[in-house]
Amino acid sequence: MIPVLPLLLLVLCVSSPIIAHGKTSSLKSSAVCSGHRVSTPVCSRAWLPLNHRRGPCSPFPSSSETIPSTADVLHRDRLRADTIRKGLNGTAGANKRGGGVTVPTALGSSLDSLEYVVTVGLGTPAVTQTVHIDTGSDVTWVQCRPCPAAACHPQKDKLFNPAMSATYSAIPCGSAACNGLGGPGQYGNGCSKRRRECQYIVKYGDGSNTTGTYSSDKLTLTPAFAVDHFKFGCSHAEQLFTDKSDGLMGLGGGAQSLVTQTATKAFSYCLPPAASYSGFLRLGAARAAASRFAVTPMYRSENVDTYYLVLLQGIAVAGRRLRVPAAAFTAGAVMDSGTVVTRLPATAYRLLRAAFRKEMRMYPRVAPPSDSILDTCYNVTGDVKVIPSVSLVFERGATVELDRPSGIMLDGCLAFAPNDDDESVGIIGNVQQRTLEVLYDVAGGAVGFRPGAC
Repeated sequence: MIPVLPLLLLVLCVSSPIIAHGKTSSLKSSAVCSGHRVSTPVCSRAWLPLNHRRGPCSPFPSSSETIPSTADVLHRDRLRADTIRKGLNGTAGANKRGGGVTVPTALGSSLDSLEYVVTVGLGTPAVTQTVHIDTGSDVTWVQCRPCPAAACHPQKDKLFNPAMSATYSAIPCGSAACNGLGGPGQYGNGCSKRRRECQYIVKYGDGSNTTGTYSSDKLTLTPAFAVDHFKFGCSHAEQLFTDKSDGLMGLGGGAQSLVTQTATKAFSYCLPPAASYSGFLRLGAARAAASRFAVTPMYRSENVDTYYLVLLQGIAVAGRRLRVPAAAFTAGAVMDSGTVVTRLPATAYRLLRAAFRKEMRMYPRVAPPSDSILDTCYNVTGDVKVIPSVSLVFERGATVELDRPSGIMLDGCLAFAPNDDDESVGIIGNVQQRTLEVLYDVAGGAVGFRPGAC
């Protein structure tokens, strides 16, 4: 028997003024940062601007580095999606618990597919650190001194120097926090021989990893919200990102994540429609009110507690519900900020593609990029009305119409891809989440969607 969805609390919030810089009529990325497009509530514990790692709103300085092609991004995206599926397949679907599966030795993060960053302060006095957000990771980490150039990537800010922080401490071996990292194949990496300091390692789906000292210090999210004794990885060796980011903030459901460490009952974010707009990350967000959010139950795996899962039950194109057999969706889907395009059960994808192509039959298809996982592409620009509406229908009837075109198309292609079968877990990628406030009501066991939030 499916449990009754908990009653979600309505919290009255004061809204901030609309912040709009420049024109907002076009969703196409421009060379100028246009700022926030709509107002957002400010009643949360912390509200942080969120930006795409590349583009005019990026906090990173422009450089001569080569921007990867869409095909390159999707190749790394495939690595991430494959690792998520391998970790969860066999644990049973989103509507079940348990199952005899081993916790994966690598997380689902292909780090160079992560796209969104926030800026926080670390240490006392606080040192600015710009980090990627990732709901598919638990351990937060930044690059720390000493970190030889051959072992670390160049970054925007100065390397965090533990010796300069009055509140820094290395976590000792044998402590509960160190033991909580687990043994080989998890996050634990033994102890330093000289100081007996706890060592961590995080392995990612693209084969990269970060290693260093598991540490504690003050994390400042906003002037009014700081976290004392926040546990994070002080990375002394990695070679991961191709941008200037300082590290990663883990927003997963595991014990080491920011969400768990701060006992955050709910958090949310809004990913902007293009790199020329800003979104936001809210921690301690007001739990979803049914009048403002489309709400569906959240599920968790007892074996891999990082991921947040939902149950997709239908898809509509141009207002017409596709005849996807209910059995095709039973494996559930991971809500993921780091996967780019949504992965659907094979049957659901074939029906979506056929319906979308039918609606676009007046426009000739063009060849997709070579080696791309996308297969339905058009040379269509400008008029949003050309693109048919696509809605995702989740359990309990939560219907979410995707933003047009930013939540449906990626570089002119339908931004969905199929799993190999109907038994593998699906993934709701970040393209489909654009402009939605996606709320993770961890305490209430629900995921909410509010359209037009950024």
